[in-house]
Amino acid sequence: MKTAVVMGPGSIFCSTQPNSIETVARTLSRYSANRDQVTVYCDAGAEDRGDLRTVAVAPGLGRTGRIIRALRRDPPQFLELHQHGPSAAAIARAFPHIPSVLYRHNQASGGRGPLARMRYEHRFRAFDGHVFVSDYLRGAFADCFPALAARGFTIHNPIDADLWAAPVEGRGPVIAYTGRAVPEKGFDLICAALEPVLDRHPDWRADLLVIDWHTHADWAQAQIDRLARFGDRVSLRKQQPWAVVRDTLQSAAIALVPSAFPDPFPLAALEAHAAGAAVISSGRGGLREGSGPHALYVEPLDAPTLADRIEQLIADPEQRLAMARSGQQHVQTEHTPQRRAAQLDALRDRLVETRKTRAQT
Repeated sequence: MKTAVVMGPGSIFCSTQPNSIETVARTLSRYSANRDQVTVYCDAGAEDRGDLRTVAVAPGLGRTGRIIRALRRDPPQFLELHQHGPSAAAIARAFPHIPSVLYRHNQASGGRGPLARMRYEHRFRAFDGHVFVSDYLRGAFADCFPALAARGFTIHNPIDADLWAAPVEGRGPVIAYTGRAVPEKGFDLICAALEPVLDRHPDWRADLLVIDWHTHADWAQAQIDRLARFGDRVSLRKQQPWAVVRDTLQSAAIALVPSAFPDPFPLAALEAHAAGAAVISSGRGGLREGSGPHALYVEPLDAPTLADRIEQLIADPEQRLAMARSGQQHVQTEHTPQRRAAQLDALRDRLVETRKTRAQT
């Protein structure tokens, strides 16, 4: 099936420094049975987009129109539109005869008040289906838009675990975090919890790889300042490429994912599992769907409890290794790109057939 995968504004689909949405779209496209018929539409600006067929358009004002014109030059049989509702709806409505899905990587807004909700529902009716990365997100969508609940589908994020895998044995005494330096990701909880842990365990250190530092720079700096007295036992690195993230998780004994908000289905947790770290998680949103019983959960979610969970794994190396092994095996068997791509291929076929049946009746 000839499929157009349309990325949202700001996505240059870079293969060396991809964001999480690009990683998901790339992985699903690469493992699709129809890979040779997939074209990715994205913004211009990337030096290397890898081995998928792409069409780059100039970003900025008029971007949606440029994508529509590019699609008209090479019409697809299916439209997969990622993340950005307003532009996705405009594109879907420009091709009403082509089945489409809106692929949502975070929670769909319902607006404020009944009029706003009606506007959002009108927008969302432009799509034959809505793909969500967790049952949590799909349930929230169904609660907000019950009339569209039947159009919601879950496809959990995939991970190419072979790219991350490393032996779980022989890890150094390293606690890692890879993610955004923002309140909703629990960056303040991490810094507050690390302080007593590093005090009690002078042989342990922390490796923090953060993105979006600029978003809350003053706030983030205040959090990390409390760890300044530990010197080089705390490493803070910003905007690192994929290979550095992988190498960090492959060497860490413990990885932290203490999201303070209902995290949709973060790749950070799957990456930590795949790389062989023992994962400590908040379990919020779709996090439990990703990790299952293979993470240690922080309840209640506060700095003292997070510190206690880290202490628990430091004090019990056997538990730490068992968790690391079971988590790694879990993502290697459950969240494979082959399984998720097959689910997406089947959904595309289903929606195309539904359109055909509807047209014949």
